[in-house]
Amino acid sequence: MANSSFNPRPICRLQQSVINRIAAGEIIHRPSSALKELLENSLDAGATSIRVTVKDGGMKMLQIQDNGSGIRKADLPILAERFTTSKISSFQDLEKLTTYGFRGEALASISYVSNLTVITKTKTDACAWKASYMDGALTAKEGTPAEPKACAGNDGTTITVENLFHNTPARLAALRGSSEEYSRILDVVTKYAVHNPQVSFSCKKSGSASPDLTTPSGSSIKDTIRHTYGQTIAKDLLHAEITSCSDSMDQETMNIDEDASTSWSAEAYFTKPNYQAKKMVFLLFINHRLVESPRIKKALEAIYVSILPKGASPFIYLSLEICPSSIDVNVHPTKREVHFLDEEAITQQVADKIHEVLVGENQSKAFQYQTLLTGGTAPLPSNSKDKGKGKEKEIHLLEASDDEGNEADGPQAPASTGKQRQPWTKQTPSSHKVRTSKQDRTLDSMFPILNPSQAASSESCSPLASVKPPDIQLSECNLATVLQLREEVFTGKHDDLAEIIQKHVFVGIVDLGRCLSLIQHSKKLYLINHGALCEELFYQLGLIQFGNFNRIKLEPAPSLRKLIKLAVDAEEGTKNSRLSKQEIVDRIVETIMARRDMLQDYFLLEITDAGLVKSLPLLLQGYVPNLDKLPLFLMRLGPQVNWKSEIDCFETFLRELAYFYVPEPLFHEKRPESSTNEDSDPENAAENAVRWQIQHLLFPAMAKYMAPPRTLLDRDVVQVANLPDLYRVFERC
Repeated sequence: MANSSFNPRPICRLQQSVINRIAAGEIIHRPSSALKELLENSLDAGATSIRVTVKDGGMKMLQIQDNGSGIRKADLPILAERFTTSKISSFQDLEKLTTYGFRGEALASISYVSNLTVITKTKTDACAWKASYMDGALTAKEGTPAEPKACAGNDGTTITVENLFHNTPARLAALRGSSEEYSRILDVVTKYAVHNPQVSFSCKKSGSASPDLTTPSGSSIKDTIRHTYGQTIAKDLLHAEITSCSDSMDQETMNIDEDASTSWSAEAYFTKPNYQAKKMVFLLFINHRLVESPRIKKALEAIYVSILPKGASPFIYLSLEICPSSIDVNVHPTKREVHFLDEEAITQQVADKIHEVLVGENQSKAFQYQTLLTGGTAPLPSNSKDKGKGKEKEIHLLEASDDEGNEADGPQAPASTGKQRQPWTKQTPSSHKVRTSKQDRTLDSMFPILNPSQAASSESCSPLASVKPPDIQLSECNLATVLQLREEVFTGKHDDLAEIIQKHVFVGIVDLGRCLSLIQHSKKLYLINHGALCEELFYQLGLIQFGNFNRIKLEPAPSLRKLIKLAVDAEEGTKNSRLSKQEIVDRIVETIMARRDMLQDYFLLEITDAGLVKSLPLLLQGYVPNLDKLPLFLMRLGPQVNWKSEIDCFETFLRELAYFYVPEPLFHEKRPESSTNEDSDPENAAENAVRWQIQHLLFPAMAKYMAPPRTLLDRDVVQVANLPDLYRVFERC
């Protein structure tokens, strides 16, 4: 029997406002998705400078300013209406689409869930025009007509989104904290900055004096990766270019024609097996559009499975350019996914090329180190027979017996003598014994511990002399900005990492060119980027000694202009600048000369009226930085130091000074294999001096003075071994 309660409900037409909000929810998920749409509009407008300002994670305010072509005043009344666009005029235009947007829904969707304000000016307009939108229509104050208002403004467009999701409380409640949303916004800006190195990007929080992300215009993809993701990734980057007509592609089996409609090309930057991260960073752009592709990601992950250890992941940037007629971009409301012809074949060819390049780089390397075991040293393999063959070289460690050396668990129980009975003591398992002690005599203590660069003047040094880090006193400084920077260092200290650095035992330098070293703490072995740690050390030493530096006198004093000119001439990024090299040099010299009194008073960077550099600040007694980097240091003082704000000026100058002090080689050149007398080779002597300074000066100074921040744990300090875990492996064998 039919129940009246199950009678069919009437079908009614939804109100347009409900339809619009539902549609907006499919496109604008969170502040970062709104920013992605606005960024693509700015890039479509030909902008070369894009600035993003965020308040409360983008929920209170999200502003993007560009210097693009702008919007005509006549188009402003329908700007925020659905399906209004300048990108296409017919459905057939999708087959030759070269722009990011085409639906005409982005600004409309944003206006349905926020208060939208647009200020725009074209090059032909005498003034800028301001318009406010809500629910897809122009709005105005009560009593005034809803039309654009004239205002002051620069060429380009500034879009401000306020009170995002104010009328959709469920969506607003589902968002995470403002810091999490801001990190997502930074991630979006970073990815588009990498793919568009010719465009200058900046992103900062509202009210902040300095941006959290900034990239120069006219750069390259690799330089932008270095600027945004760090030197650690940039050092290990490989590059590959793939096209549809590559020799490695079997066009018959893959069924790809050679005509222009199915041609494609790809460019990839990816890390070597030496780089290992906990989480994979994958940037995929198809026809310059940031998209996701599970198939391509899995194919590239599979390449590294057999190369990287379990739990490690690579960094991959991949840009595919496919004929617009072979790609379907109209498959997702946010254009996050696309479909294209021969997807499986193209993915396979890209993966094969990347694998081919990785195989060529995946070779083992021998390195010098200091043994931690007391039984002897590990001999370096002979290279007389296998030099240049590319074979893996083995290093056999001479393991010490358990009864030798000083054990961490204390002295062993003495043997029984006569009738005296010794008490029984619990023995510590071998897997928990730490075979290192700073009180033990090591092999290098049998030889004079001299800095090779100072050997000539230190002949009277005792053979068993020890090297201690110099005493550095905290300078008295009443500047509030310096006290604030010191407080930030103190509060940002990571206690566990500080204990590792303070109580470490130096093992050896793995790769001097890549700034990699091994240290041991307790039962764990760590691979660290000593370049990053040294940069943080010298920054903190600069804060400790602020206003009370010692000096390095330069005799004869070099010319400031000549040094900067050397650096500018060697800088490749100046080719795309609107200024000539001479104009760049003039501006940097003018900037530094105008502030030379301040530089001398605070930092002992003394520059004469004639433009001669007489002295530099000395941060650590006994350590002299590589003066080959002096031209680069002086050149970077112009664009990289924020001279407008006192606290930012001090911080950025000390960061540049710390970067100048980092003991990394300036050039990496292969030495001739025929050289046999390493001691007489000046390059070897200089390299040995750097190695000595790193081990005997810098690491002890880190242990004594540095308060390491948590950020060093992200990429620069990695645990590579744990003694109990290794014993479990040996037991299973």
